[in-house]
Amino acid sequence: MRNCSGRLAGVACALLALALMTPVRSVAAVAAPAASALGPEVTVSKARDGYVGRMDVSPEHGPAGTPVTVTAEGLPAGQEFQIVWVTVDGAWKVADAEYHGREFSQVAYEIAKVRADQAGRLSAKFIAPDDFGFLHDIVLQQGDRLFTQVGYSLDMTVEISPKSGPVGTPINVEVRGIGFRSLYNSWDLIYDNNFTGWISSITTRGAASFTIPATGGPGVHILEVLHGELTFPYRNPEQNPAQGRPRFELAFTVTDGAPVLPPAPEQQAQNNVRGLPPPGELVATPQFAGVGEPAVVRGEGLEPGKSYQLNWTRVVGNRMTGQGWEQASKVIAEAKADAAGRAEFRFSTPDDLGGTHGLWVQAGPAKKIGAFWVKSTALPMDVKRGPAGTTFTIHLKGVGWTETSNIYHMVYDNNYTGYVCAFNSQGDVEIFVKATGAPGWHYIDLYPGIYKGTETRPNNFRIPQLTYDKDHPGEDLPAFHFAFEVTPGNSRASLAQ
Repeated sequence: MRNCSGRLAGVACALLALALMTPVRSVAAVAAPAASALGPEVTVSKARDGYVGRMDVSPEHGPAGTPVTVTAEGLPAGQEFQIVWVTVDGAWKVADAEYHGREFSQVAYEIAKVRADQAGRLSAKFIAPDDFGFLHDIVLQQGDRLFTQVGYSLDMTVEISPKSGPVGTPINVEVRGIGFRSLYNSWDLIYDNNFTGWISSITTRGAASFTIPATGGPGVHILEVLHGELTFPYRNPEQNPAQGRPRFELAFTVTDGAPVLPPAPEQQAQNNVRGLPPPGELVATPQFAGVGEPAVVRGEGLEPGKSYQLNWTRVVGNRMTGQGWEQASKVIAEAKADAAGRAEFRFSTPDDLGGTHGLWVQAGPAKKIGAFWVKSTALPMDVKRGPAGTTFTIHLKGVGWTETSNIYHMVYDNNYTGYVCAFNSQGDVEIFVKATGAPGWHYIDLYPGIYKGTETRPNNFRIPQLTYDKDHPGEDLPAFHFAFEVTPGNSRASLAQ
């Protein structure tokens, strides 16, 4: 067995690299609001022989949906021009189970084609698109010649719905106009002065949407959205060199009434996984499953009447020691090929790391290969109610091993309390939690995130990614939600202390 520490490399690791390739969320899979709100994609002209004419925009800023008017003067009379909105496409950089940050490439869309009048003036109207926020160039060009340009600032907005409800009510948070430049592209949520998590919009063009539970006693609770370049919220942006960044405060009122409780863990399991690997010659049904769930793998082109072993590829290792990880295989099923050379291997999904696992059968000198995805799942809590100080356990299976999948972050009543890793325990995670707070229902949420990487700014490592569902850089991962009822009195554990 060859050691594959660091990046997966070498002939001996080729099968593992193929089977365990981390799926990257492609920007092409995300609808581009700017393209639909504006015109076709175009190329921004680079050639200029000094600026010609003058262009103005009114208003100079506004949120998505704002009616905007562009005017220009001092242009060649009677000639046609393109008015172009300049923006970017965003993408995550993930390769060989490692996270390498994010990147943005310039794109542009035609607002209009307008002909200048005999006085050299023109005018065009458009609707500010749902796009990355803050400064954008609006360019006036003709063929390969750039004549002039003006800036428009797309305002960032934050809204919640509903604005009231009993404890546990799902609060939907909608954010538009998150920026892509440094100091504008990483935002954090604070709930009642508690840090809850990070908001991203790299592949969603500045748009973010997520849901948190309403927590706390009856009354008003405050949600804040602030920029956070270095992991956590920056509290005094008004005194920072980039003083134009907004801060948002929104109120939610917890009312009396029956609590809204999360569904049972088995009902939270994924029914669909984006980015599954291709099946190969060995085809699994289903293509993904949770630990312990049944599966069957079918293969063809085998020697009739011969017995074969189905091998399961996995990785083992320890990130903390610097030794990296190794490829390993084990037999999980056996089957005899029928008269047509077909075999069916039946097994229960192994208790192993989440993500893609290679499958292989030795068929003479060659191997037939396939792939199977282990999804993350949660078990029911062992204790669901008790006095403050009661210890209860949250148990996860099938947590991953890559830098974008081996970590979950625990949030208690919208307050981030720490993270867990799964690599050393081969995907099995047990979290021992102390119940705290006043009598009533308290909510525990587990969110995916990014363990580590080469990126230095912004630094979004080891914190909850609230937008995991639509904008996670790697695997398609779920969040898990639980509720614990604190009852009056003291627990034995707390009295013993």
